[in-house]
Amino acid sequence: MLADVIDHLVCPACGTAIHLADGSVRCARGHSYDVARQGYVNMLTRPAGTADTPAMVAARARFLEAGHYAPLAGRLARLCEGAAVVADAGAGTGYYLAAALGDAAAGIALDVSKHALKRAARAHPRIGAVVADVWRPIPVADHRVDVLLNVFAPRNAEEFARVLRPGGSLVVVTPGPGHLSPLVERLGLLNVDEDKDRRLEDTLGGRFIRIGEETEEIALSLRHDEVEAVVGMGPSAWHTRPEELTAKIGALPDPVPVTASFHITRWAVSP
Repeated sequence: MLADVIDHLVCPACGTAIHLADGSVRCARGHSYDVARQGYVNMLTRPAGTADTPAMVAARARFLEAGHYAPLAGRLARLCEGAAVVADAGAGTGYYLAAALGDAAAGIALDVSKHALKRAARAHPRIGAVVADVWRPIPVADHRVDVLLNVFAPRNAEEFARVLRPGGSLVVVTPGPGHLSPLVERLGLLNVDEDKDRRLEDTLGGRFIRIGEETEEIALSLRHDEVEAVVGMGPSAWHTRPEELTAKIGALPDPVPVTASFHITRWAVSP
């Protein structure tokens, strides 16, 4: 798994090249990072921020593996056609990255949650999974990535620009207006920020130029257990009380019609 991407990675402590040796990843200056038995390598050099819990990861795996967001995965795969190296900053379980790799591309899954990367490391034979914090230097060498995915995840414009090859692209997915309607209203979930697009431009505009955008909408029919999973895999999981959520879900039709809305923007590094 890591062997397919090791030449594109660098030591997060000193920025030098690394290699695989005896169940670890090492650089010439002696920094070493253990490879877990599940296949991922933890390259955090200090504690990071909030990471997805095992329960959130399990919920995401159940929901995505059921194919509910397959149209989004298919669209991202088409945007990655022809890429030799695809990275996903905030890869989670590796679902979208695995779909994007096609017949030959290598994939770098980056996430702060080791629980998520246990699954990402097994999501595709050409994925190398790395526990890393996007708010710090990403352990990827300069100008190695053809397409960088960022799906519902934090964005570090400086680091994203550094790792992309000349002519490479950044593909960002954010929730569109009405995402998960009517669940947001009926269950008291977090609303999509009305200023999200402006904040996205503020975050990336200094280093990137927008080269395309589109909306992907998916009409879903979700059973109660699937509603529980889609709530449990996202940020609302941190803000809902399980007993109250269960009661509210029980009051919904079964199944319940739900709209998933995604805003997809494509970016190139500013000249």
